[in-house]
Amino acid sequence: MSEKMKKSLMILSLVLVISIALFSFGIAYKGGVRGIGIVGVMFFLTFGIIVVLPQLIPASILLASFIGAAASPTRSSEIPVRAA
Repeated sequence: MSEKMKKSLMILSLVLVISIALFSFGIAYKGGVRGIGIVGVMFFLTFGIIVVLPQLIPASILLASFIGAAASPTRSSEIPVRAA
């Protein structure tokens, strides 16, 4: 991987983390958390989102493939299942 690509990926990852952190900060502030507690809530929400997000992407791919396999026939003579 070239240096330019590494720098671009580093900047994009930092922008993602900072935007999630600011969004978490906004949620905590609107929720009524003030003072030093807002920093703890911000870190909790930020790293919670960062940990959960990579798990959601493969899970959604598996769910979509399961729904596709259940709704489409395996043979051409079969009738696909239709939602009512």
